[in-house]
Formats: sequence, C-alpha cells, structure tokens
Amino acid sequence: MIKKYSHTPLDIPLSYTVFRNPVGLTGLISSPEGLIRLVNKLADEKSIEKHLTQLTDGNISKKASHFKDLIKQFSLYFDGKLKTFDYPLDLRLGTPFQQKVWKKLLTIPHGKTRSYKWLAQAIKNPQASRAVGNANGKNPLSIIIPCHRVVKENGDMGGYTGGVSIKRYLLKFEQAI
Repeated sequence: MIKKYSHTPLDIPLSYTVFRNPVGLTGLISSPEGLIRLVNKLADEKSIEKHLTQLTDGNISKKASHFKDLIKQFSLYFDGKLKTFDYPLDLRLGTPFQQKVWKKLLTIPHGKTRSYKWLAQAIKNPQASRAVGNANGKNPLSIIIPCHRVVKENGDMGGYTGGVSIKRYLLKFEQAI
C-alpha cells in the first residue's frame, strides 16, 4: 500500500538511490535540504518510482554518489558500530505536530524503548497518545528517526509501518527487547 501525503507535489529537485541492507531493499529520496523519504522493503529498484511520483511532478535524478555517506552509516549501524545517524533531514512532509513528534523520537537512545504515553508527555501533550501513535506511523524516515523504539505501555510491539517483523528485528538487533 502506498501512503498518500496531503500536500501538493513538491516543486524542487529530488535525488534518489536504492541499496540493500538486512531489512531488504531500501530507497532513499533527498531534497536540497536533506533526506525527505526512506522506503523499506521495496520489491525492486523500479518500485521507488511510485514514491517519487507521489512527492513531485518535477526534477528527479538517480544519484547513488549523493548518498554514499548515508549508506556507509547504514552499514555501520547494521554492523553494530553506529548508534545515531548524522545526515541532514527534511521534515516538510509532516504537519507541525508530526514534526514535533519526529524530532522527539530522535532523543530515544539506541537500545531503549519508550511508550506512546511517554512520547505524548515528552512533547507536553499528555492526552495525545493516539495522535502521537498516528504521527509515529507517518514517519517518513524510519530507522533514522527511530519510531521502531516506541512500544505500547504494556511492552507489546504495537504497529509499524514497515511491518511488525522489521520492528521486532530492529529492537532485537539494538538489544532493546
């Protein structure tokens, strides 16, 4: 299923590439400001085009070299040698509320989990657990913005846009469960 964003297509150049990692074929899409979309579990390289056409009607180019540093960071992450990604992010696909949630997700330490309730309280909106869960599910930069580290208060996995099996894999990999 393809996510639909409630915005007009971006009128900016986008670059992209795809690469393989332990969770499958991953697509990276970048604007001039930074990484704007990460797509896990692509069926094949051509399937990234669906995501690109959702974002823009305009200038798209494949630039593997543009993402060399980020792909190296993924390699280090999956080798257990990197805990936090350092790459410019472009969060414009989210509402101000979603962006606030995504920025707070970046504070959850590697190897730890937090609850949706904790996340709602951390953004100073304690009644917004459900809205926080929805924002979490719309995170366009999974793994880098670690939405997989958010679980239900009772410790259950909860959902994950990329599939609960990937969430479980990432949490076990990070030794968070």
